[in-house]
Order: sequence, then C-alpha cells, then structure tokens
Amino acid sequence: MSTKLKESKYKYVLGWDGDNGSGENLIRRILNGKKTATCAPKESYSKVELKETYKSAGKTVTVYDKDKRARCNIKITDVFETTFGNPDLRLVIGEGNGTDIQQFQEEHRKAWADYIENGFDLNDKTLLVAELFELVKD
Repeated sequence: MSTKLKESKYKYVLGWDGDNGSGENLIRRILNGKKTATCAPKESYSKVELKETYKSAGKTVTVYDKDKRARCNIKITDVFETTFGNPDLRLVIGEGNGTDIQQFQEEHRKAWADYIENGFDLNDKTLLVAELFELVKD
C-alpha cells in the first residue's frame, strides 16, 4: 500500500515534453541517491529567482515529473556560487560525477547545448548557482 506524498509549497519540475527521458532519469538518480546536487548558470536567473533560490536553503522541495506528478521531496542543504572552470567538488560529486571535473563539464555542455546555441557563453569564468540537497525519506 502506498501513501500519498506530502507536497511542499516549494517545487522543482524535472522533465519536459520531448526530453527523451532526461527528466525521468534525473528523478531516478535522486531516488537512488546518486544525485544530490543541481546547478544552473547564474545569468539564467532573474533577480527574483536568484533571491528565492538562496532563500530555499533549509527548505523542503517537492520534485515533480513532466506530467505534474509529485515524485519525492528533497531538503536543500546549501546554496552557493562556483565557477564552471573550477567547480566546487561538492557539486561535481552531487551531480554524480565523482571527482571528475571534466566529465561534469562535458555533461553540462551537452545538457545546456540549446542555451549555448542561443548565444550563452559558457566558459571557465561562468558563475554557476549550485544547490545541494538530500532526499527526504517519509
């Protein structure tokens, strides 16, 4: 018998139509403990989004799939900035890359390919906003 997940007022949606399973893969990696961090280029945030992201430290966030189904809760344990060229190892490890910075960079170049094709300059000095989290077990 399954119980309904208690949803938080804070949320992440992972996945989108046509994502070729990327969102579901990320959710499964969270559920099996292999993903405990996420990041995005700082310049991709609005001022309001950036402020809200920093305020999320210590908060519980519900993770939804692309079909708007609540899948799990995570607790944000830290939010910080790091560079793409020399990323904090907590982020690299939390993204599932062990301590392999080059692998982390290659995977993020692929993940952000559309963004880069639309003129975003991803380089060693690019600031990333990193969020570390832990799975909340009910």
